[in-house]
Amino acid sequence: MYLSLESVGVRYAGGRADHPAVDAVSLGLAAGQIGVLIGPSGCGKTTLLRAVAGLEPLSSGRIRMDGQVLGDAESGVQVLPENRRIGMVFQDYALFPHLSVADNVAFGVQDLPRPERSARVQQMLDLVGLSHAAKRAPHQLSGGQQQRIALARALAPQPRLLLLDEPFSNLDVDLRERLAHEVRGILNDTGTTALFVTHDQLEAFALGDVIGVMQRGRLEQWDDAYALYHRPATRFVAQFIGHGVFTPAHIDRAAAADLGGCVQTALGALEDLQECPLPEAYPGGDCDVLLRADDIVHDDASPVKARIERKAFRGSEFLYTLRLASGEQVLAHVPSHHDHQVGEWIGIRAEVDHVVTFAREST
Repeated sequence: MYLSLESVGVRYAGGRADHPAVDAVSLGLAAGQIGVLIGPSGCGKTTLLRAVAGLEPLSSGRIRMDGQVLGDAESGVQVLPENRRIGMVFQDYALFPHLSVADNVAFGVQDLPRPERSARVQQMLDLVGLSHAAKRAPHQLSGGQQQRIALARALAPQPRLLLLDEPFSNLDVDLRERLAHEVRGILNDTGTTALFVTHDQLEAFALGDVIGVMQRGRLEQWDDAYALYHRPATRFVAQFIGHGVFTPAHIDRAAAADLGGCVQTALGALEDLQECPLPEAYPGGDCDVLLRADDIVHDDASPVKARIERKAFRGSEFLYTLRLASGEQVLAHVPSHHDHQVGEWIGIRAEVDHVVTFAREST
């Protein structure tokens, strides 16, 4: 791996010993890959980013990049931030207001001879599509343009790794998604290895080759977006990613034996478990099954009925919160031309391609 974190821990002075800011995190990025860290506020994702940058000392573990040890708690190795050749982009852009756009980009390559520096600045401005704004001041640009200038400035010194901390959080939703795709394209074009921090799932999905979900300082899962959504490794990941609920179920290995058994739920039997990540042992076969909103299909012909408790308009669809007669709650994405009223009973059925179960939570 190009970037490797091995059981990395970070503790703040005065913090609780049983709640480190970062706790035994291991992950890896291949050269040119884009990784994203996502999780609730205070989960340790920014602290982990700062540890990679060299801004936080390690209390345990080791960080390597391109064969070089950057930090090792056991040996005491701690390469200074300025010697790591790591670029950083912050959520507030941190552009110099008294410098032009071109001079902002040139800031990190002052040691280059003037002709090379000018060529590098022009190359970066062309890359981010802002060569026409070279002489303008940062405040004369839009938020999205300022973020692209911050990216160009970080890329100009040709860093070995680029770290980005909530880089789009100050932008409106539509611009964030568009800029995320643009930035991914720029990083792919330059072959830059990058590690992002964000709180926005759509942003993470748009950017990341691999995504890590963090909670309370620990890395719950480090995987691609598809696996996080369809094959969550922990209950927290299942709850945090996408819309879904857990409902009581029972694993029956004898039924549909040729398909690996089935999971009995209030919505009927979910079959074909052979390729599904089902833990083998639950007391008495009782468990909770994850039902995503896209696992529930509106079907007036279905014998299973549910009462609409809430609905949220999402343009092309509604997100319905439904209650079965047996008491279980489920969510469903329904095309918006099916405009049912709160309190109305509708027919639903389960159409689950990835059966995911967890130990039943005690109530």
